[in-house]
Amino acid sequence: MKRTGGEIIAEFLVREGFTHVFGICGHGNVGMLDALYAVRDKVRLVSPRHEQTAAHMADGFFRVSHRPAATLTSTGPGSCNLVMALAVAQTDSSAVFAITANVPTSQFDRGPFQELNLHHHADFVNVLRPVVKRSFQPQRPEMLPRVLRQAAAIMKSGRPGPVNVDVPYDLFVETTDAADEPTTAPFGSRRPGGSPEDVARALDLVLAAERPVVFIGHGVVLSEASAELTSFVRRLRLPVTSSPNGMGALDMRDPLSLGFIGRNGAYPANQAGRHADLVLALGARFDDRSASSWIPGYSWNIPPAKLIQVDIDHAELGRNYPAELAICADVRTFLRQLLAELDARGIGSEPRLRPWHERIARWRAEWEAFVRPGFEAHTSPLRPERIVADCRKVLPDDAIIALDSGVHHNWFMQFWEARRPQTMLNTWGFSGMGFGPSAILGAKLARPERVCVSVCGDGGFTMVPHVLCTAVEYEIPVVWVVWNNFSWAAIRDLQYAYFGGREIGTAFRRGANGEPYNPDFAAWARAAGVDGYTVTRSQDFAEVLATAIRNERPALLDVHVDAEVRPPSTGAWQLPPIPPKEPVFGRRFRPGIDPET
Repeated sequence: MKRTGGEIIAEFLVREGFTHVFGICGHGNVGMLDALYAVRDKVRLVSPRHEQTAAHMADGFFRVSHRPAATLTSTGPGSCNLVMALAVAQTDSSAVFAITANVPTSQFDRGPFQELNLHHHADFVNVLRPVVKRSFQPQRPEMLPRVLRQAAAIMKSGRPGPVNVDVPYDLFVETTDAADEPTTAPFGSRRPGGSPEDVARALDLVLAAERPVVFIGHGVVLSEASAELTSFVRRLRLPVTSSPNGMGALDMRDPLSLGFIGRNGAYPANQAGRHADLVLALGARFDDRSASSWIPGYSWNIPPAKLIQVDIDHAELGRNYPAELAICADVRTFLRQLLAELDARGIGSEPRLRPWHERIARWRAEWEAFVRPGFEAHTSPLRPERIVADCRKVLPDDAIIALDSGVHHNWFMQFWEARRPQTMLNTWGFSGMGFGPSAILGAKLARPERVCVSVCGDGGFTMVPHVLCTAVEYEIPVVWVVWNNFSWAAIRDLQYAYFGGREIGTAFRRGANGEPYNPDFAAWARAAGVDGYTVTRSQDFAEVLATAIRNERPALLDVHVDAEVRPPSTGAWQLPPIPPKEPVFGRRFRPGIDPET
């Protein structure tokens, strides 16, 4: 039976289990739109007002459900708008199936409307090459079944990530009798483990250590290893530090959880990292922010600390620190192997590492005494700590929060207590602004039973205000908390710190008098049909947030935040050649050089 290329793609999406396509129409993909109409009862087309938001929505959808979604964009600028969002997905290991349209094959290299052809005909695949795992461009409709299968398999295998299928316009409407190819394995179905020798040696190193620390990243969440991680660290009483994308894999109210490590990490986490004699890194990649720019003594001392690094991506093993033992494996499989090895050796749960835990307890107490006053203060505008504290109080344990790039993210990295995995969405590796306000829409569509809240800066929200329209059109009851400090505050603070207190281009001001300026975000929301609230006093925030959630309608809170209160650095971050700033709380420690305190 002959089918159009669009029908082949639509039926492929159904067979592969896709339930959502986030896409925007254009002349290049109108043939695909018609094919999606035929499967509309199985695959829902959601059309936001910008392609960047479409890809962020697919990203958020995958992060909370581990089920990929697709995007659909048209020829030229529409698909170019995907680039930043796909870069976010790629650097944070998020599976997105990006279907882009291109000019008809009969017009290749003739310079038709929206063709890129300076170096190669219909050259959009090279635009996306750095930000996807693989880009395909079939040029005949009979190529589609194989290309779709290959793209889906690559997207879901190993370290997940976005892929692109770039479809010339004529393939959507031309027919072929090409047969479908077999469906691909679900995400997470292939789980390689470590060799028995490596598993045994890893356990030997952990048991021999006097000051061990576990460092968890997104790989733990992607492998769905929360139960195994919790069992293993509790059995051996191992303290755990985390990257933002690993937060929640161990309940962060567990006594073994020390929080985020790095420049704006929690003090106990950085202290444990720089004093550790062994680091067990599970699905974590030691980027510059979680490693204090790799400067010894601020977050890590590797070496002399020994490193066991476990990752599904062999390219991450030993990338930034030499590993005593590097194991290319799925984290959940590896942890199950460790637990089996403990059973085989007859090692049960018993008190261990008492001196190490006593030191950690002292660091916790020092940090708690230092930060407590900020959490207890009521002010207008609000202190940042109050927003974190009241979100903790109001949101249920399984609520999903999406954070954007900005100073608000530093506060949540430092003080948020994620109770479950897949509940804290971060634009971490590429740090693209607009992710949080957009991704929360995809998260809510994937998990409609959960409370979904975006905490985003005023700058980031202003980049994607059209998310309000999408929430109203598709009745997606999310809540946006706009962190309104009238500035690009994270960059303003860098400029203040490194360049003598000067400021240019980092504050939002109006006219010659330089008064702080922002739109009335709450009025903007109401104009779009979204419930809008303005909060200027800390006493009001928790109640307004609870009301917005209870109403189960799209809502926005314009929260005025004190821009002069800055997150306390406990690590370092270097912008070479400028020397790094010393921690606000705590100090650098280099074994054999600095006195131990």
